[in-house]
Amino acid sequence: MKYRKVKKIEEKLSTLGYGCWGISGPSFWDGTTDDDSIKTIRKAVGEGINFFDVAPVYGFGHAEEVLGKAIKGMRNDIFIATKCGLVWDQQNRISNCLKPESIRREIEASLRRLQTDRVDLYQLHWPDPRVDIEETMDAVNELKKAGMIRYIGLSNFSLSLAERAMKVSDIASMQGLYNMLERNPKSYHNIPLEYAVEKEVLPFVKENGMAFLPYSPLFQGLLTGTFDLERENFSSSDVRSANPKLSGPDFEKYYSVVKELNAISGEIGKPLSQIAINWLLYHKEVTSIIAGAQNIAQLEQNLGAVEWEIDDGLYGRIETLVKNSGIDL
Repeated sequence: MKYRKVKKIEEKLSTLGYGCWGISGPSFWDGTTDDDSIKTIRKAVGEGINFFDVAPVYGFGHAEEVLGKAIKGMRNDIFIATKCGLVWDQQNRISNCLKPESIRREIEASLRRLQTDRVDLYQLHWPDPRVDIEETMDAVNELKKAGMIRYIGLSNFSLSLAERAMKVSDIASMQGLYNMLERNPKSYHNIPLEYAVEKEVLPFVKENGMAFLPYSPLFQGLLTGTFDLERENFSSSDVRSANPKLSGPDFEKYYSVVKELNAISGEIGKPLSQIAINWLLYHKEVTSIIAGAQNIAQLEQNLGAVEWEIDDGLYGRIETLVKNSGIDL
């Protein structure tokens, strides 16, 4: 395993992290079981992965519970990043909430589910326009003083809002949507994004000594090269069915680029998923990639990516292909 270090975080983090959205349970992701998830997490720790990214809203608490069960006896070997700010009601309707009293309830529930006394990185999942960010940061600072969290991070925040937060709190990390085909996306699952990773966030984290944690590195499975244009790639209950880029005309556009990337994959003898992971690691501002794995086979494929690196020539070929594809980067 390879590791990267940033000024704002004491620990070195594994360049390949483990994203826990995919362990939310079979009602949210096709082909997942808790038993497979636990075995895969324990295998990941054994292979040197120390960064685990989860959130309360993943499976409405289920992913945190599974992670908590999986890491028994290994808590000091891993770095847990969870989040706050997305809450749900009895009908499982999700809303943004970064009110201080809500954050306190969220961290207490997360600690119970994770079976731990502290979270290493506590991230604000999405902005809440109804609450002043200064009020939110004061509340998170109190959690840090109490020892319930160690570092504070932001996910899906614009730079202007991040700069306001930084006047109140020490911000250690930024998280955002970033992969070969989504570099400065304007939306995610129809949710507007007010940041541009490549143009804005990467220079920002480098300047401020912060970690950058890209999510959806494989474009929710599209960059594994296994999707098919002529069949359903997941069920209607799978969370990916809500991604407009994975159906209809948008999917056809992205799928055509993936076909060309698959040709490069076959030529060099490396899986497309590993190329996608290494493309991210080519950017030194990337600290730990939030890559999901629902079973050991998927994990082992991801692990293979850290055994080699993209050179300048291959990176240049990919850039030429993608930038000439006509997709909106």
